[in-house]
Amino acid sequence: MSQPLKFGWLSPVIGNQWSDHKPIVMHQERHILPAALPHFDSLWIADHFYGFDAKTDPFMEAWTTLTWLAAKFPDIMLCHHVLGHGYRPPALTAKMASTLQVLSNNRFILGIGAGWRGDEYRAYGYDFPKPSVRFGQLDEMLQICKLMWTEHEPSFEGRHFSISGASAPPLPEIVPPICIGASGEQIGLPLAGRHGDIWNGFAATDEDWLRKLAIVCQSASDAGRDPEAVAACVTLERALPEDDTQSEALFDEMAHRVDLGVSYFVMDFGNPETPEHVTRFVEQVMQPLRDR
Repeated sequence: MSQPLKFGWLSPVIGNQWSDHKPIVMHQERHILPAALPHFDSLWIADHFYGFDAKTDPFMEAWTTLTWLAAKFPDIMLCHHVLGHGYRPPALTAKMASTLQVLSNNRFILGIGAGWRGDEYRAYGYDFPKPSVRFGQLDEMLQICKLMWTEHEPSFEGRHFSISGASAPPLPEIVPPICIGASGEQIGLPLAGRHGDIWNGFAATDEDWLRKLAIVCQSASDAGRDPEAVAACVTLERALPEDDTQSEALFDEMAHRVDLGVSYFVMDFGNPETPEHVTRFVEQVMQPLRDR
């Protein structure tokens, strides 16, 4: 997968004990993102309804937060990391996506997956079927999205979902790219190859990563798509480097991943209090990686 190297910034929507229980994204919007985002290709927001330490911790809703940020920062691509498709009906997701694509002047990427957090689904009264069903639903949902983004009165009859003349005006000038979060080799990765412009995945070892990447590539090829057009993406939770040694270590780690075919990094830097070390990351890690 030969693509220009890209970098996304993931802004945490949670507020926990380390942020005085205030949503980190609200601090970053004022104090971090204005300095950081000019260097990044995209801004990412996670899609959950409550946190992982305590349910009482603030946790901002993903669509609302990303739309708010779209207005605040008009020059950055926008993506969820990643939507659980079962949280919203397919036609509604398609309509919301096309609306944000139009309002953002074609800056929206539909980041989506089959969902995994069963307790959250059940807490909100949503069905949480087995993985094969969830991925089957995701496949049909993506088909519905593509129809609603390109046709004026599309209809679709699937095993799980259907639409009948589901208009979504105004249609976007540019169909939103699709990022699929998946790691399962039997169903998820083939789906990413069939539908994804970006594949966001995880692997425990280099060998596992290369095997999964090969599955995505082969599935894209089998679907008549160019495997080179699918960007391989990983998410890294790391602290911003604070000295040359830390920068060198992070550069080496990320350069190794590039050598394994990664062309898109989503960086979760947690809760930096100031943008002081963003410049160090840009100058000592990001730019040298782009220049390789």
